Amino acid sequence: MKLIKRLLLVVLVLVGLLLVISLFLPAKVHVERELAIRSSPERIFEQINTLTNWEKWSPWHKRDPNMTLQYSGPAAGPGAKYSWQSKQRNVGNGTLTITESVPPQRVTTAMHFDDGDATGLFQLLSEEGHTTVVWGMDSNMGRNPIGRFFGLMMDKMVGPDFEQGLANLKALCEGK
Repeated sequence: MKLIKRLLLVVLVLVGLLLVISLFLPAKVHVERELAIRSSPERIFEQINTLTNWEKWSPWHKRDPNMTLQYSGPAAGPGAKYSWQSKQRNVGNGTLTITESVPPQRVTTAMHFDDGDATGLFQLLSEEGHTTVVWGMDSNMGRNPIGRFFGLMMDKMVGPDFEQGLANLKALCEGK
């Protein structure tokens, strides 16, 4: 009985320690990748701003070609929306809505997943001979201690997907 009490005390101390540590972890998470693409900002913008085009370059569409997609609103620009459902854990379910569209410089999105919300941003920076595409995502983990620990891993989890998506976008826009 004494052993069980000690084990329970150790578990409670560890849980308390993790809760205290989580108070000092950042609530806001930012993931960003960029890639130079030898194509006009207008061509790249069209691929990002028209949601049906995402099926050609999005890493998640390629990961689960059997996901269910439903489009609503306008075909492109603010208000364009799609939702997806996937049985694959690393794709999941969610919705994405374009909230801002500034041709050919920027597209902002609002994303809702089963386990949270995020804001996405694509910036297109026209440079000599190419366009640098910056794909970023911001999320607020709030006060949830588990979410804050999870936030520490977001860059390693989502970053490679952004890299793959940008590489797919590059291949599509450069005609490779």
